Amino acid sequence: MQGRQRRSFTDDYKRQAVELAVSSGRSIGSVAKELGLRDSVLRRWVDKLRQEPASAAWRPTTQATPMSADQASGGSEGWR
Repeated sequence: MQGRQRRSFTDDYKRQAVELAVSSGRSIGSVAKELGLRDSVLRRWVDKLRQEPASAAWRPTTQATPMSADQASGGSEGWR
């Protein structure tokens, strides 16, 4: 029996997704749905980023809206 393949996302994508969720004033569930993510995944990324030291946590990005989850799959394993 084959299960679903686990997707991975770059740290940059995760930061952009969190930034969108936090700065948009929308719910995490709404942003997660728009990006093709489970809300629990985006919530975990938000929590993890909030626990990082301030100097590393909020670097401005040049892209306001991250690409879809399918486009961003692949890359970093650092944020599980």
